[in-house]
Amino acid sequence: MADTMQGLKRTHYCGEVLPSLIGETVVVTGWVQKTRDLGNLVFIDLRDRTGIVQLAFNDGTQREIFEKAAAARAEFVLMAKGLVRRRESVNTEIPTGEVEVYVDDLRVLAKSQTPPFEIVNDTNVKEELRLKYRYLDLRRPVMQNAIMMRHKIVKVARDYYDNNGFLEIETPILIKSTPEGARDYLVPSRVHPGKFFALPQSPQLYKQILMLSGYDRYMQIARCFRDEDLRADRQPEFTQIDLEMSFVDEEDVMTVNEGFVKEVFHKVLSVEVKTPFKRLCYDEAMSRYGSDKPDTRFGLELVDLSDLLKNCEFKVFAGALAEGGSVRGINVKGAAATLTRKEIDKLTDFVKTYRAKGLAFTRLTAEAESSSYEKFLTEEEKTAIRTALGAETGDVLLLVADSKNKVVFDSLGALRSHLARKLDLIQPGTFDFLWVTDFPMYEWSEEENRFMAMHHPFTSPKLEDLDKMASGDLGHVYARAYDMVLNGTELGGGSIRINDPDIQSKVFSALGFTEEEAQERFGFLLNAFQYGVPPHGGMAYGLDRLVMLMLGKDSIKDVIAFPKVQNSSELMTMCPSAVEEKNLRELSIAVTATEEE
Repeated sequence: MADTMQGLKRTHYCGEVLPSLIGETVVVTGWVQKTRDLGNLVFIDLRDRTGIVQLAFNDGTQREIFEKAAAARAEFVLMAKGLVRRRESVNTEIPTGEVEVYVDDLRVLAKSQTPPFEIVNDTNVKEELRLKYRYLDLRRPVMQNAIMMRHKIVKVARDYYDNNGFLEIETPILIKSTPEGARDYLVPSRVHPGKFFALPQSPQLYKQILMLSGYDRYMQIARCFRDEDLRADRQPEFTQIDLEMSFVDEEDVMTVNEGFVKEVFHKVLSVEVKTPFKRLCYDEAMSRYGSDKPDTRFGLELVDLSDLLKNCEFKVFAGALAEGGSVRGINVKGAAATLTRKEIDKLTDFVKTYRAKGLAFTRLTAEAESSSYEKFLTEEEKTAIRTALGAETGDVLLLVADSKNKVVFDSLGALRSHLARKLDLIQPGTFDFLWVTDFPMYEWSEEENRFMAMHHPFTSPKLEDLDKMASGDLGHVYARAYDMVLNGTELGGGSIRINDPDIQSKVFSALGFTEEEAQERFGFLLNAFQYGVPPHGGMAYGLDRLVMLMLGKDSIKDVIAFPKVQNSSELMTMCPSAVEEKNLRELSIAVTATEEE
């Protein structure tokens, strides 16, 4: 039978037992990290979320307590009372390494089986095993630091926005399904058979309703849900720092949010962020970096070579240009020794994953020059390309041509980031912020064969582009939208919203909604718009991404307590799972199981 805490109360966390407490009696609690039995001496490293402290036992310790200590194993839960004294052998690697607790009362509150992996930071077990035993994985100091960091960031957010006049208001989790964007998670209603709630992809509609309800500054730490394929920085359920403001323009929203970033980095990391952030319009970001969330910590900028090759007879380039595409390239300075032909073949396979048909190259080594395309060009075209790319001996020129500019941008944009990591072009520990502004209002969906909203259908078009929208020239309509980018990752995004019912109707019409469809999907919002809507705008941060980037992690799974894996399941509880037949009957639902072939 386990001991109890009766008669003792914790006085200090393990990490708080410092030299200033020498000579005092303390009570500490935690898990056994390690036991060292030296015969007449026993030492236990006791761990809690603040750190480790050494417990000491010797031949002067009461025999029953000494035997308990000698029998303790990894992950036993202990409570220990004793005198803080200076250690004979100082451990300089931990804050408590100068002292130890000489124990005179030891309680074994719970025993533990041998864990499937050691509770240490540098564990090398597979992620699947760590997620299956997430309750053990969360004991690792690196994980606890991430969860505590998340708490600090949320606290700073709440305090900052409160100090700037924002009210924290909760919005519903069970809402109306308004499909336009990612796939909704649906929740069947028992009370209304055959009908469904949806889980919110964001609080977008409700926060706009709050603006017209007179709550001119709203924020919320909001849970959001999207039934979509996962990536390193994407989960089916995630958290946003969500906010909205009335009587503002783009500058107002950007300024208040630059202030938040400055404050959270200062208070949590002691890093000073310079404001205002640099800005790039969408077209410039795509032209220079091939991405609407460019990493500008390094060069490798794209150069448009299309005009130089407009009379080119090389079929690969000429065919792309004839169909309205482009030829663009990057210069990897001084990389000829590293990027061998074999390495370039690997890069060719890399860009093909972004639908590029191939990767043209020129290697300018000191010994010789080699190229996959220059022999097909005139001397003038060859010289023009090298001049445009600033080619010198030791450089490697990499070109992509395609009839679709999106393929060129996607492949070269991804390639430059891949090369920056491969060639160590990024200075560690840097935080590079920028705004990307003036996004297109619409983007063409080949799957849907129609224009769709690039952000969402409540984003305001630029007023000077209203005539283009009316004439159907949707490809040249720009939005009052903006994204905050950090180190090549979209940290948050938002827009100035539509507050004119006539413009909102035109946007719905441009997206192919009939009046009946718009009323069916968004009728409550359209009706509310008849009662006076202030100009308003806002944005939302991906909290998980923010924590990930601040901690220098590669995946948001490392900063979420209980994440899902690639197939949207949770390995610890093994959800989703089947439910009892009676529950389905109550919901008027029948499930037909299909066997996988």
